Amino acid sequence: MAKEEQIVMEGTVIEILPNTNFQVELENGHTIIAHISGRMRKSYIRVLKGDKVKVEMTPYDLTKGRIIFRGKEKETDKPPKQ
Repeated sequence: MAKEEQIVMEGTVIEILPNTNFQVELENGHTIIAHISGRMRKSYIRVLKGDKVKVEMTPYDLTKGRIIFRGKEKETDKPPKQ
Protein backbone atom coordinates (compact mmCIF):
# COMPACT_ATOMS: atom_id res chain seq x y z
CA MET A 1 0.00 0.00 0.00
CA ALA A 2 1.42 3.39 -0.98
CA LYS A 3 1.84 6.09 1.63
CA GLU A 4 -0.50 8.48 -0.20
CA GLU A 5 -3.47 6.11 -0.35
CA GLN A 6 -6.55 7.41 1.43
CA ILE A 7 -9.74 5.61 2.44
CA VAL A 8 -12.86 7.40 1.15
CA MET A 9 -16.21 6.66 2.81
CA GLU A 10 -19.63 8.25 2.91
CA GLY A 11 -21.39 9.34 6.06
CA THR A 12 -23.83 11.74 7.69
CA VAL A 13 -23.00 14.74 9.89
CA ILE A 14 -24.59 14.12 13.29
CA GLU A 15 -23.07 16.95 15.35
CA ILE A 16 -21.28 20.25 14.75
CA LEU A 17 -18.24 20.83 16.96
CA PRO A 18 -16.06 23.94 17.51
CA ASN A 19 -13.24 24.89 15.09
CA THR A 20 -15.02 23.56 11.98
CA ASN A 21 -14.95 19.99 13.27
CA PHE A 22 -17.87 17.64 12.80
CA GLN A 23 -18.93 14.31 14.23
CA VAL A 24 -19.72 12.06 11.27
CA GLU A 25 -21.43 8.67 11.35
CA LEU A 26 -20.11 6.49 8.56
CA GLU A 27 -22.15 4.01 6.52
CA ASN A 28 -20.70 1.12 8.52
CA GLY A 29 -21.92 2.63 11.83
CA HIS A 30 -18.57 3.97 13.11
CA THR A 31 -18.39 7.56 14.36
CA ILE A 32 -15.39 9.78 13.60
CA ILE A 33 -14.30 13.40 14.01
CA ALA A 34 -13.76 15.19 10.67
CA HIS A 35 -12.69 18.67 9.58
CA ILE A 36 -13.39 20.54 6.33
CA SER A 37 -10.81 20.40 3.55
CA GLY A 38 -9.08 23.61 2.53
CA ARG A 39 -10.75 23.69 -0.87
CA MET A 40 -14.21 23.61 0.77
CA ARG A 41 -13.19 26.42 3.15
CA LYS A 42 -11.88 28.48 0.27
CA SER A 43 -15.17 28.05 -1.61
CA TYR A 44 -17.25 28.85 1.52
CA ILE A 45 -19.13 25.56 1.33
CA ARG A 46 -21.21 25.16 4.47
CA VAL A 47 -21.74 21.81 6.11
CA LEU A 48 -24.85 21.42 8.26
CA LYS A 49 -26.21 18.76 10.58
CA GLY A 50 -27.81 15.94 8.58
CA ASP A 51 -25.76 16.51 5.40
CA LYS A 52 -24.41 13.55 3.48
CA VAL A 53 -20.64 13.92 3.09
CA LYS A 54 -17.64 12.05 1.68
CA VAL A 55 -14.84 11.63 4.20
CA GLU A 56 -11.20 10.86 3.45
CA MET A 57 -9.27 8.96 6.13
CA THR A 58 -5.72 7.74 6.46
CA PRO A 59 -5.16 4.06 7.26
CA TYR A 60 -2.98 5.07 10.22
CA ASP A 61 -5.77 6.74 12.26
CA LEU A 62 -9.33 5.64 11.49
CA THR A 63 -10.90 7.91 14.12
CA LYS A 64 -10.20 11.18 12.28
CA GLY A 65 -10.90 12.33 8.76
CA ARG A 66 -11.31 15.18 6.29
CA ILE A 67 -14.61 16.13 4.64
CA ILE A 68 -13.91 16.41 0.92
CA PHE A 69 -17.42 16.58 -0.55
CA ARG A 70 -20.87 17.69 0.59
CA GLY A 71 -23.68 15.78 -1.08
CA LYS A 72 -26.91 17.10 -2.48
CA GLU A 73 -30.02 17.60 -0.36
CA LYS A 74 -32.15 14.59 0.41
CA GLU A 75 -35.23 14.21 -1.77
CA THR A 76 -37.48 14.32 1.32
CA ASP A 77 -36.12 17.76 2.33
CA LYS A 78 -36.91 19.43 -0.99
CA PRO A 79 -40.28 21.08 -1.57
CA PRO A 80 -42.37 19.36 -4.24
CA LYS A 81 -41.88 20.65 -7.80
CA GLN A 82 -44.90 22.24 -9.44
